[in-house]
Amino acid sequence: MLGNHDLHLLAVAYGFVKPHRKDTIEQVLAAPDRAELCDWLRHQRLFYAEGDYALVHAGLLPQWSVKKAAALAHEVEQELRSKHYLDFFERMYGNEPRSWSKDLRGMARLRMITNAMTRLRFCTPEGVMEFDHKGPPEIFPAGHLPWYEAPNRKSADSTLIFGHWSALGLQVRSNLMALDTGCLWGGDLTAVRLEDRQIYQISCKALTSSTHWQ
Repeated sequence: MLGNHDLHLLAVAYGFVKPHRKDTIEQVLAAPDRAELCDWLRHQRLFYAEGDYALVHAGLLPQWSVKKAAALAHEVEQELRSKHYLDFFERMYGNEPRSWSKDLRGMARLRMITNAMTRLRFCTPEGVMEFDHKGPPEIFPAGHLPWYEAPNRKSADSTLIFGHWSALGLQVRSNLMALDTGCLWGGDLTAVRLEDRQIYQISCKALTSSTHWQ
């Protein structure tokens, strides 16, 4: 699934933003097949659903069903794969709009969908997104809550699998699996076997001390 760091890498590669000081994308940017790598990445999915499971990098707004989320993600995926993809990356960054409306059009609509699926952690019960807080779910801004705790969340009838939120840690519930366990910071790389929900983890301490992560 495409996430915020994947999209940032592409925006850097296409020349719209400068790399951040802590970015670890130098090897991709210097690769002889950089263009092919970026083209492949640009054609990946933003959201995927099959059977009782759905995958997304960060989260979904409470008013989106899995079917609705798949349709909205497809809008962004089509834009990324079109001849207009550079226009998307030029205008991708920004926090607005923070709430969903079916009347949104153009880049405002695409940015809103992208932000929800690649950056979301907290929102109001009505689905207004908040992007400043990145800590554990127990510490949240007034009037907000973790997106998956929103009452009447329309995607609750499927098991959502997501990452993005390393401070959340491993969470396995009947309809939720959070798998970001902080590999980048020396934690674990976590995977799940869906057939029996068996969890597999590999320590990333050795990786974070290697030159690949500097």
